Amino acid sequence: MGATYQSAFQTKLLALNPNYTTNALGLDAATFTGVLATDVLGVSTTGTTTFFDGQNVLTGRNLADDVINVELLLIFGGPTGGSNPQLTNDNVNSNDKPFLNSFPYLATPW
Repeated sequence: MGATYQSAFQTKLLALNPNYTTNALGLDAATFTGVLATDVLGVSTTGTTTFFDGQNVLTGRNLADDVINVELLLIFGGPTGGSNPQLTNDNVNSNDKPFLNSFPYLATPW
């Protein structure tokens, strides 16, 4: 999938952020969009499981991980994550209902 869609993803990325150089992961546009287009999320079985917490990167995903804020930061935040602060936060700070403490963990539907 990466080889098929990477260039289309890169075109969209650069349309959204023409000033993109690298992101907080140090990935240039081609590498970052290759990761996105491949659409695989690895899972760490021995370390921290998180989408991105500032230190651990794409080692899995917890339900409470703010994936949209992370993706906005990686698209608009620049090399340090501090560029364009008005574009790196969707201002939705939690799920609309608490997650369950046991399987299936997802919040009950409204």
